[in-house]
Amino acid sequence: MRPEIIAVVCLIIIVGVSALSPKLRLATPIVLVVIGIGVSLIPGVPPVHVPSEIILAVVLPPLLYSSAINLPLVDFRKNFGSISVLSVLLVIVSAVVTGFVLFMILPDLNLAAAIALGAVISPTDAVAATSIGKKLGLPPRLIAVLEGESLVNDASALVLLRTAVAASAGTIALGGFGGVTIDFAYSSIIAIGVGIVVGFVTVFFRSKLTDPVLTTAVSFVIPFIAYIPAEAVGASGVLSVVVAGLYTGHMGAQHFSASTRISERLNWRTIQFLLENGVFLLMGLELKDIFLGAITRSTENDNLNAIGAVLLGIGAAAALFLIRFLFVGPLLTIQRARARRRDPSGQDAAEALGWRGGLVLTWAGMRGVVTVAAAQSLPESTPYRSQLILIAFTVSIVTLVGQGGTLPWIIRMTRLRGVDESADHAEFATLVDELRVAGLEVLEVPSLSLPGGEEVDESVVDRVRSDADLRSESAWERAHAAETGDPGAVGSAPHRQYRMLRLEVLRAERTALLDARGRGAYSSRILVRAQLMLDQEESRLQQMDGSDTH
Repeated sequence: MRPEIIAVVCLIIIVGVSALSPKLRLATPIVLVVIGIGVSLIPGVPPVHVPSEIILAVVLPPLLYSSAINLPLVDFRKNFGSISVLSVLLVIVSAVVTGFVLFMILPDLNLAAAIALGAVISPTDAVAATSIGKKLGLPPRLIAVLEGESLVNDASALVLLRTAVAASAGTIALGGFGGVTIDFAYSSIIAIGVGIVVGFVTVFFRSKLTDPVLTTAVSFVIPFIAYIPAEAVGASGVLSVVVAGLYTGHMGAQHFSASTRISERLNWRTIQFLLENGVFLLMGLELKDIFLGAITRSTENDNLNAIGAVLLGIGAAAALFLIRFLFVGPLLTIQRARARRRDPSGQDAAEALGWRGGLVLTWAGMRGVVTVAAAQSLPESTPYRSQLILIAFTVSIVTLVGQGGTLPWIIRMTRLRGVDESADHAEFATLVDELRVAGLEVLEVPSLSLPGGEEVDESVVDRVRSDADLRSESAWERAHAAETGDPGAVGSAPHRQYRMLRLEVLRAERTALLDARGRGAYSSRILVRAQLMLDQEESRLQQMDGSDTH
């Protein structure tokens, strides 16, 4: 089958599964992995293999960048302690413990190579966990920890992998703690510096461009601008990408235009959707080839056959779960104690994660994209290489299907709910009020004029003031409806009626626009401009109504 046909079929599968999986109450990545496995087992389907360097250098940087620009820096800073422990210390401990166990089991495997595999299976992938958690209303702080952990632990795992591979080749001594520490610190510090420089330069450059298409086009190369130089100097390209993304996401609100932010957000959401789900489908499709490779190599080395590798993978997944459980408990205890010291009133402690959040945090430790790619990057000279790759794939699939498939049940069992809809609406309305007051101060200037010196008609001032009041009153109507539990309180409000009526007018205008396009009465550029005008106003009204959650 021709490659372009395969790509089209895969895209159709991804879109179809993404549309249907919410109705099945399953996370899309899990369904795609299972479908990929099923397709790979169909007789006549050729083996699928994508080189690991393609995943690590082409797919992973934009994936991490798209996640980083959407993770608020304030949430990352607020949970930095928990994220650091889970993404660095837990990764190192998991890699060393699982690697040592494999070293004891497999006689031909040296300790450094065993720890390299441990580094491969240590980082978590929060895609499935956060998609489930957001739908079921997990606490925002828990979501932030999961997302932050999955961003940083990829970098720490890949740095540890590189160090272990170098030790296996004799470049550095794994037993020399100083050499390993220096290598790890150098890789991290240089990567952070490169990421900050790339973020600063690209934000400055893009802020000077006025065309959203150009600024978004530049954003597509930022992950690679951050990744390639860091890797070239022996640092972590992945960590550099994450830092550049966090910086860009934080500074974009200040330096980019609204149209640029809208364009960039939509385009990167699309890229993230395709890459994430494409890799999960690829995981399933590659399994047959990985399994057959392990069978072939197992005939050369009777110490570990393919079935044994699968069993070791299941055991490694169980060990990783136990290690994570032993880490999360003390981490949450320390977190709550520090919260009480900071705020004796107990408000910070109330926001800290309790045992329910700890159980969900432990259960959400699935493996995914990085494990799949990093496993295939093990050197060809590594003993049991094909079997080790199969172990890593087994860990990924077992955790995705086993833990990911049961995560919704765990969340429901713990009755963990972190979002108070009524409080959210009230907080949002309060913020809108604060923004309205600041905005209306512009209208209170005695001799109000536009930047060019043109005086403003009083009717225009009244209209602008009315729009600001409308937005504020709309937010408070929704807060009141959420507090009373009466959705009709919003539906019967005059401002709600205004928005609904305005949307009906927009629909009529859109029908007229389509009719004009069909008659060929206007040039295409004028029709596109009118279409954009209607889309922007409709989007604004939907945001005010709360019907567009994205």
